[in-house]
Amino acid sequence: MKDWWKDIVMYQIYPRSFQDSNGDGIGDLRGIINRLEYIASLGIDLIWLSPIYQSPNDDNGYDISNYYEIHPEFGTMEDFDELLEGIHARGMKLIMDLVVNHTSDEHRWFEESRKSKDNPFRDYYIWKPGVNGGPPNNWQQWFGGSAWGFDQETNEYYLHLFTKKQPDLNWENPKVRNEIHTNLKFWLDKGIDGFRMDVISLLSKQLDYPNSLSTNIHYLAEHHYANGPQIHEFINEMYENIIQYYDVMTVGEGPGITKELANLYIGKNRRELNMIFQLDHMIIDHGEGGKFDIVNFKLTDLKKILDGWEAAIGNDGWNNIFLDNHDFPRMVSRFGNDGTYRIESAKMLNTFLLTQRGTPCIYMGSEIGMTNVAFEHPHDYKDVEAKNFFNEVKSKNGDLQIALQQMHVQGRDNVRVPMQWNDSKNAGFTDQNPWIKVNPNCTSINVKESENDPDSILHYFRKLTQFRKDNEVLRKGNYTNMDPLHEQIYSYSRQFENQMMMVICNFSDEELNLPTYVHGSYVFGNYDDAQRLRPWEVKIYSVN
Repeated sequence: MKDWWKDIVMYQIYPRSFQDSNGDGIGDLRGIINRLEYIASLGIDLIWLSPIYQSPNDDNGYDISNYYEIHPEFGTMEDFDELLEGIHARGMKLIMDLVVNHTSDEHRWFEESRKSKDNPFRDYYIWKPGVNGGPPNNWQQWFGGSAWGFDQETNEYYLHLFTKKQPDLNWENPKVRNEIHTNLKFWLDKGIDGFRMDVISLLSKQLDYPNSLSTNIHYLAEHHYANGPQIHEFINEMYENIIQYYDVMTVGEGPGITKELANLYIGKNRRELNMIFQLDHMIIDHGEGGKFDIVNFKLTDLKKILDGWEAAIGNDGWNNIFLDNHDFPRMVSRFGNDGTYRIESAKMLNTFLLTQRGTPCIYMGSEIGMTNVAFEHPHDYKDVEAKNFFNEVKSKNGDLQIALQQMHVQGRDNVRVPMQWNDSKNAGFTDQNPWIKVNPNCTSINVKESENDPDSILHYFRKLTQFRKDNEVLRKGNYTNMDPLHEQIYSYSRQFENQMMMVICNFSDEELNLPTYVHGSYVFGNYDDAQRLRPWEVKIYSVN
């Protein structure tokens, strides 16, 4: 089978926030169907849908109560079938989110599991007795607090690396693995084109469940939660039993996967995954206290991470390139300048994404330069992580205004507010009250405004995807960083057979001299060509 997934541009849709079609304030499948022409016009090859399964929505759909049903808020299975058909009819593909580290506590398996210690489903989850009147160990869940939930019915604790309503599945149990394999086959037989596998590195647990030397979540992930003793056996088993029989793509989310371990997951002959979303650059500004302990980073820090991964993966593996998604802040607000140079930096960052070595993944709204949002009140934030954070600040008598500022920078709702279609009251997302407020800047940043402006980020993005399709060197070429130590310019070459291109990105508000090593013919960029490198400018040169 051809490695078609190396040539594509991915586009992530967060269904709850993309387009409401029935006036309930929640995005849905029919809303996506109604926008397929728009998505296709972007030059997108593959859509990744965040979870649309039945769920109590404790963690916005990542707590699944039925893997075989569409959540009624999103529509019906008939709507899904029509969506899939519409995507394929336009020459695009679709991958689904596979969330199998945990289920909802309202899943039938867990409802049975908690009834008694001898229930047939007991071993579908991880149950342990307490230690000295408390949890089995000091592990912490991702959103703060103990990773163990106490259940009075059987006087034992269950493991939940995420919220209390997301109990971890016991992958040591072959019955659990068979259930997941059956689910994989169900969706692949429907004709989907693969899976984005949520926190796939966490499936295999350390069976002695030791206490940790640190309760920092990144330390816990790398030293305790990820890369467990049977992780490769479990992933390989999915491949051997199900996935290898379909011409599909798999990309795993990889918390705790270091670059040194990457090719154990994605190496050509490993028969596990095609790619991973590595997260090192996504935690680049996280301090010892976690993501809301915000630290500054330099461009050289970003280069070191991305170059390190490129070198470690080499020709044996393949990377997925992204700068934001449903879990991380808007890329133009984090890596660009979302004020004075929003347009220029959004164009540059999109170009950076589509010219790195790997498969680029664009988050919905990045094609128009959507930014982080700054809500005035804690209650405007809907994410479970945000709620837990504000509650923790209150419990410690912390400063809520400082907490809000931290949330404005790092909160996940920054990327979960509705897609901005036009300048109407709710940005064209819904006729009624949206499930979460829209970003007030939708009056100036929206698709309608962008369509009417020939110099918009949107029109540039369409030219960019076509430019990538027209130049094999950008899809297949080797990568070389031409100046690893420069703190404002990120420059690299791509070379394939007898073709070579240089990409010069200015990651600053300053006008700079063009590096002396630059040569060739100017072929693409976000300004008119000139001898200087203007703020947030990108220039691409073809070298004979």
